Amino acid sequence: MRLASRRWPMAKGNAVLVVDDEPPIRRFLRTSLAASDYRVVEADDAANAMRLLAAEKPDLVVLDLGLPDRSGLELIAEIRKTSTVPIVVLSARHDERSKVEALDLGADDYISKPFGMAELMARLRAALRHAFQAQGELPAFVSGDLTVDLVRRHVTREGQEVKLSPKEFDLLRHLVTHAGKVLTHRHLLREVWGPAQAEEVQYLRVFIRGLRQKLEPDPTRPTHILTELGVGYRLQLPPEQRA
Repeated sequence: MRLASRRWPMAKGNAVLVVDDEPPIRRFLRTSLAASDYRVVEADDAANAMRLLAAEKPDLVVLDLGLPDRSGLELIAEIRKTSTVPIVVLSARHDERSKVEALDLGADDYISKPFGMAELMARLRAALRHAFQAQGELPAFVSGDLTVDLVRRHVTREGQEVKLSPKEFDLLRHLVTHAGKVLTHRHLLREVWGPAQAEEVQYLRVFIRGLRQKLEPDPTRPTHILTELGVGYRLQLPPEQRA
């Protein structure tokens, strides 16, 4: 099975839990998401969010970090104790530290307010795809001229085999397994090299640069491995999976 050809069960009927204490934001999201066939449930604080998470079992959570009763970061950690539901943070906080902390705690994506609805919808679709993908590791990733066979540990570009070191493949494998999701520097270092290397960001950059040299048509303008400035990296989904 090829990731690029799989038909994902997308928006129709998917339930979204919107957690935000601003009524205008909730109203806007309710209207916009309902127009795309999402079923919307709403919470204005962390306590109601946890109650609805258990009662409604939503397919996605859209979460503001500035809640009146509890930090949204604390809520992410609490949710991750019992659930793998995709969490997309929608926050007025623009600092990289908040983004990194939210993602390290288990959020799937982070969008800053003000935001465009088209971008939010695309991020929600990507989060859903990743959730379905994570239910079972797919044997192959195909995007344009790039093919990564996870079973045979075989990578080709434009039909030609690409030689990767074992560590380069391990890093690429982790990006493929989480395709479409932002992975922080710390997460990648911890998962690929172990906890002792979790702060060696420059070390990671060297390996990403090496992968781009081997996988990208133009390493200076990457189309596969994208940089999230100050946060980490994202493996771009195939074009047909972004729609």
